[in-house]
Amino acid sequence: MNALLQHLLLVISLALFQLVGPVPAELGVHDGALASCASPAHCARANWVVADPEAALAALVPVLEAMPRTEVVEQGAGYLHATASSALFGFVDDLELYADTAHGQLQARSVSRLGDSDLGVNGRRLASLEAALSPGA
Repeated sequence: MNALLQHLLLVISLALFQLVGPVPAELGVHDGALASCASPAHCARANWVVADPEAALAALVPVLEAMPRTEVVEQGAGYLHATASSALFGFVDDLELYADTAHGQLQARSVSRLGDSDLGVNGRRLASLEAALSPGA
């Protein structure tokens, strides 16, 4: 019974204090690309071929702003960085978009700051954004 009470207190404490974690050092565009994913268990990465990468990036800004618990942190020069927090514990994920005009693609990366697994959240986030780029979406 004591162990159950300790576990419950831990869960409540985590919910109250929200787990933010450090900002990843690899954020940003390096040598014309976003960073790769060190582990697919808590990171998703995609390159979407688009006619106009800058326009595609601009089209996703209102989509991101409408997402619950999502905040655009930095935007400019073909790059966007946003954070998304989970509803229950406040885990923070970093989302990056880069308009790669040289290759006609919009690069996307979503990575969890903490934990070993994101339970597919980052991949679903990128799939949702890709769907928003599709005509008729």
